[in-house]
Amino acid sequence: MFVSYKWLQQYVDLSGITAEELAEKITKSGIEVEGVEKKSEGISNVVVGHVLECEKHPQADKLNKCLVDVGEENPVQIICGASNVAKGQKVAVAKVGAVLPGNFKIKKAKLRGEESHGMICSLQELGIESKLIAKEYATGIFVFPNDAEVGSNALEQLGLDDEVLELGLTPNRADCLSMLGVAYEVGAILGREVKWPEASVEAGNEKAADYISITVEANEDNPLYVAKVIKDVKIGPSPLWMQAALMASGIRPHNNIVDITNYVLLEYGQPLHAFDYDRLGSKEIVVRRAAEGEKIVTLDDTERTLKADHLVITNGKEPVALAGVMGGANSEVVDTTTTVLLESAYFTGSTIRKASKDHGLRSEASARFEKGVDPERVRAAAERAAYLMEKYAGGTVLEGTVEVDTLKVEPSVVSITLQKINSRLGTDLSMAEVEDIFKRLKFETSVEGNEITVTVPTRRGDISIEEDLIEEVARLYGYDNIPKTLPVAASTPGKLSSYQLKRRKVRRFLEGAGLYQAITYSLTTAEKSTQYAIEKAEPIRLAMPMSEDRSTLRLSIVPQLLEVLKYNVARQNDSVALYETGAVFLKNSDDELPVEKEHVAGALTGLWHAHLWQGEKKPVDFYVAKGILEGLFNILGVSEQITYEAAEIDGMHPGRTAKVLLNGEFIGFVGQVHPKVQKEYDLKETYVFELSLKALIEAEVAPIAYETIPRYPSITRDIALVVNKEVSAGQLKALIEEAGGKLLKEVSVFDLYEGERMEPGKKSIAYSLRYFDPEKTLTDEEVTKAHNKVLEAVKEKAGAELRG
Repeated sequence: MFVSYKWLQQYVDLSGITAEELAEKITKSGIEVEGVEKKSEGISNVVVGHVLECEKHPQADKLNKCLVDVGEENPVQIICGASNVAKGQKVAVAKVGAVLPGNFKIKKAKLRGEESHGMICSLQELGIESKLIAKEYATGIFVFPNDAEVGSNALEQLGLDDEVLELGLTPNRADCLSMLGVAYEVGAILGREVKWPEASVEAGNEKAADYISITVEANEDNPLYVAKVIKDVKIGPSPLWMQAALMASGIRPHNNIVDITNYVLLEYGQPLHAFDYDRLGSKEIVVRRAAEGEKIVTLDDTERTLKADHLVITNGKEPVALAGVMGGANSEVVDTTTTVLLESAYFTGSTIRKASKDHGLRSEASARFEKGVDPERVRAAAERAAYLMEKYAGGTVLEGTVEVDTLKVEPSVVSITLQKINSRLGTDLSMAEVEDIFKRLKFETSVEGNEITVTVPTRRGDISIEEDLIEEVARLYGYDNIPKTLPVAASTPGKLSSYQLKRRKVRRFLEGAGLYQAITYSLTTAEKSTQYAIEKAEPIRLAMPMSEDRSTLRLSIVPQLLEVLKYNVARQNDSVALYETGAVFLKNSDDELPVEKEHVAGALTGLWHAHLWQGEKKPVDFYVAKGILEGLFNILGVSEQITYEAAEIDGMHPGRTAKVLLNGEFIGFVGQVHPKVQKEYDLKETYVFELSLKALIEAEVAPIAYETIPRYPSITRDIALVVNKEVSAGQLKALIEEAGGKLLKEVSVFDLYEGERMEPGKKSIAYSLRYFDPEKTLTDEEVTKAHNKVLEAVKEKAGAELRG
């Protein structure tokens, strides 16, 4: 609900309180104010101007040269490109020095040889959304009524000197879907009275009952229907202040009659509908359930097929409106309308919701009927609208109303003791204080001893039990004023479980390594659901998918991350590193829910780092992705349990992909995406990994053991081993570590050679081995003995020879 601060002032005194202060008070009372928009923010020096002369620009067919009076000593010349600008108009003029939305500053300019001292503005240029602008001004400049004062502030005339509060209403607070409802709420918060708008009319000589009769066949759906007849109306634009109020509330102005019904809807929270009486086709209104398959063309020029549980307004023969949702095109108010039949009714919320949902029509009216309107305002809203039509459309309101009333709604009466209120809130309120709160809310009360009985007005349909009264007392007393106490009962402080703690470590490490967290859909296409799956299983399809693209539960996270990379790269963000921790879903059986297993996945493309001023660039490669994983394994303490094996996986590069094994068990993979897949996604070289996070986190880890910094020097020996190409560096490293014994502390690869001088089918891998003893200085003999064991082991078990 958008609430205009200036409009709200018509119903409750807001003196001494700013829009921001009011927003804070409303939020603290239980209704969240999601924001306060200052409509004129960033706009200045815009006035009403009078176009004295208008002629074609001598050098441009699409430009006009205008002489405009802006309230100064001399008129100014302005070049305007709007097709609807004309002599005699009152227009919005941004003078030289003015600022428009987007910090657009108006300067003196010369257009095709002619000077321009300002700018004649459209409403869009003043920051109003196109969808809220009346159709006649949607593509050109806005024209003020003739009585607009030249030189006056155009922002004030357009209601742009206003501030709009956006209320985030919960479904139970339908009473605040109107300006009067918000006024009651604000009046209760500030302790001020609510002023109702003027609604008295001078009835004509004729009676409404002579023009129309009402029959309601569906009394349960429509227990109250009120109709008034207004003759001699003249269709035209509504007053500028009314148009401004509607636009501030997110509604587009149309004409005076339609705008008045929308204005009263926002003011009272009661939806209304205006029929062209002469186009109605009869002198009767019959409200009934639709016939199955019956058709109606609604105001949006769409033919709709009705169901038997839809409620329609008919002329006795055919539908003229889909009740509570949208009127029919056959009876809408048009420029030639002279007599209006005004409808104000109480429709059952469930019936309106069913029709609104079936036809995909969500209107301001249906939203209010669904949540429940105040039955006490049905007649009052009709009287207010008739008053406005008399005043601003020149109408004559016929005497009386025609109605069908079978509505039986009694105000809720709820009793509660003062002791219960105080015990629930922990307060020490007196009965006088509680009475004052309900008085501010305009609830009738009576007190007997320690018990207070509250008669709740029908506008507050959300209050029916004792707890509702306690809530009203709490929020108006002030949640900040409720005493704070610590619980007395013994309790265990909350903490993260071991699994949660390690998962948090995983996320922090990956973010620290330079990857951004992604959160993608768990739903994908049937084709993508099985791609890159670590565990093979039958995909699970939803019974009622929102679309084919979101029809199947995923077995892997990688396809979704590739989609995210594609989206970023398509927008020139070509160096991206992402990770996600999320669930994949494995099918059990048709009668059981799927098993959810948490995975961690990553995707990297483009440059890993770049120092352009140094001329240094490092693209992502296999070892970047593998290095990230090794750092992750180190953080989790499972590095010693991890091994890698070359692998061929569908969708991955056959020579740049490795399985990741935890204690010999396959838990995931790391490698480059297959070039064909990269091409499908319009990606350059891309690397991904996906692991079972559950397996990693639940792996048994040895307790942390600390070692003292060695006091004695270490000895390093480098060896280059010639082996068959099939032998992996990891296999050799494992043999070296096993044979080196307790003196060998570090083994690392530093060179790989497969050049011309190497025997066919062979390669040379160079390792650096570091030996030390924490208890003493090693001798050459001790190192040589351990080193020879290494050489013997690699020769016997891997056929390795020292490279000469």
